[in-house]
Amino acid sequence: MLRRSRRHHPGQSLLGLPLLGALALATLTPLALPAPVTAAPVGASTSSTAGASAPSDHLPVVTPTPQRMTAAGRALRVPDRVRLAVGEGADTAGLDVIREALTSAGARRIDQVPIGGAGATPADGARAPRLTVVVGSITDRAVARALRAAGGSVPGTLAAEGYSLATTAGDGRTGATAVLAGNDADGIYYAAQTFRQLAAPASRSIAAVSVTDHPLMSLRGSIEGFYGAPWSHADRLDQLAFYGAVKANTYIYAPKDDVYLRESWRDTYPAERLADLRELIDRATAHHVDFTYAISPGLSVCYSDPNDVSALENKLESLYAQGARSFYVALDDISYTSWNCPSDQAKYGAPGRAAAGLAQADLLNAVQRDFIGTHTGARPLQMVPTEYSDMTDSPYKKVLREQLDPQVVVQWTGNDVVPPSISVADARAASAVWGRKVFLWDNYPVNDYGQTTGRLLMAPYDRREAGLHEELSGIVLNPMNQAAASKVALFGGASFAWNDRGYDAGRTWRAAAGHLSGGDRTVTRALLAFFDTQHLAPTFGPENWQPQAPVLRAALDDFRAVWSTGSFQERRSALRELSAHAALLADAPERIRGGVADQGFLRETAPWLTALDLWGDALDATLDGLRAQLHGGSGAGSFAEAAGLARRAAEVRTIPGTTRPQGTIKVADGVLDTFIGEAPTLRD
Repeated sequence: MLRRSRRHHPGQSLLGLPLLGALALATLTPLALPAPVTAAPVGASTSSTAGASAPSDHLPVVTPTPQRMTAAGRALRVPDRVRLAVGEGADTAGLDVIREALTSAGARRIDQVPIGGAGATPADGARAPRLTVVVGSITDRAVARALRAAGGSVPGTLAAEGYSLATTAGDGRTGATAVLAGNDADGIYYAAQTFRQLAAPASRSIAAVSVTDHPLMSLRGSIEGFYGAPWSHADRLDQLAFYGAVKANTYIYAPKDDVYLRESWRDTYPAERLADLRELIDRATAHHVDFTYAISPGLSVCYSDPNDVSALENKLESLYAQGARSFYVALDDISYTSWNCPSDQAKYGAPGRAAAGLAQADLLNAVQRDFIGTHTGARPLQMVPTEYSDMTDSPYKKVLREQLDPQVVVQWTGNDVVPPSISVADARAASAVWGRKVFLWDNYPVNDYGQTTGRLLMAPYDRREAGLHEELSGIVLNPMNQAAASKVALFGGASFAWNDRGYDAGRTWRAAAGHLSGGDRTVTRALLAFFDTQHLAPTFGPENWQPQAPVLRAALDDFRAVWSTGSFQERRSALRELSAHAALLADAPERIRGGVADQGFLRETAPWLTALDLWGDALDATLDGLRAQLHGGSGAGSFAEAAGLARRAAEVRTIPGTTRPQGTIKVADGVLDTFIGEAPTLRD
């Protein structure tokens, strides 16, 4: 929707300044919105802590936050021609990331050579190249030598998925060097993702740093486990590339509405569906993500029937043949008050918690022993139990704790189905109950339950306590029906799981906006303003664990305080300040539509952006009414216009067939609508 011309005139500031000044300010201060106003639980980390490198004025922001990153002098200038020396272990995907980073920073030609081979080093007397990038395994002696020469360090213990990286401007004799040394193939790929973030296209440079890094949790990513319309095939392909970029390594395929993994779990996939799954597995592998296939037999399985056990293993076999190596049995959202077959009653007795635990243990142990244990490269079996939330012991949990193969990974959703916070003590108690480190299924930002009707959940990933890596084997987030919009939370979840000690919710939230904007500072600010209107995070109960529109609410509260008791000059100043925030909000949809390249994001958020257009116009009209009041008028016409726009905004609905449940769109509800409704009587 185009802004009404009487609101914004050529030459008028978006922030009360001359137009050119406003644009300059938007360029220089892209993240002017404050960090999210959320109260952290006791012991939670909202900023980098000791033991992790915190970004500073002379260090670039890298997400996830590396375990250690230090500055190493002046930035490296990227010349037109760069030499890329490749050692052992580097793959095509990682090399592509490096090339794209160099190209974006100004390189026009990249000469790839093997490290130690002809052309890898200059001949005696030959001039060194202006920039050499070395990439490979840290166990490759040539790579390790290059790392040390560039000022990096080779750690004594090589953590899985870890890497070391060093970039130095060098001198006229040696030239600039960047060395990316991975502890394994995954580490090389993640070094490339960090290198990408060190490149500064605007200045044709690469930050000079020394990094030593590895993840604190071994499982990081998402579980497509929501009810409602599953993601499209294109959505999933896009998500898998995104996970690689944010160093997430796990995608659990578990859409509730895929009949072939739940209602019709015994049936084989049609050839075209199997081909799609093969493509997903290949894409995941290319981006260093484990594609985990989840099967949900609990609605109809006969635990005591060997044919059903064989049917389950045959289904997993069909995915193994496509390249899957990670498997999962989902036993959530089923009942243990009845059996699915008489033979289960005969073998396990009357239905109940303990009997269900024993039957499930038998099934899971058989799969771990007879399928996982006999298939090369298969990861330990994962499962979600029927009792998946809380830390209270029960006959069901006791049986599984004592009978379940210790290799099987158990998922847990926290201290509730949708937990308002998760502490280290919570996870420790859950691990004690299950007899192993639990794997967190975090039900955020999923929006498939009643309290989320009409909402996008786009607050930062927050209120999970630093130190959880000591008690969890990993974290996957259950995302929204809207795949691309879920990236905001998934960005944070991956960062937290990589380095919960150095995680900063606000900083990572802003980095997620920067990712979607492609680094455009004005679009980043617009996205953050939009995210603020979708900040509310509900639970299954009446309480919300994140508030709605905290930044907007603070601005409106400040305005109310001045407007009710202030002098004419104070009220005029308050009106000017609120108008600046209103302009940012009103222009956000247009800036987002024009500046976000992710078409999935624009398609999924379309009704919310449409509603925000109307709410922005309503706020504009409200401010016109208040301005008229300030100068002795009633403002009645403007207030009536605002009320009509608000009614239209409140009638915008979700896209049919894409959201569960369907409903009207919510935008800063309880904040913006309340202010517009009460504005005519603020001074009464």
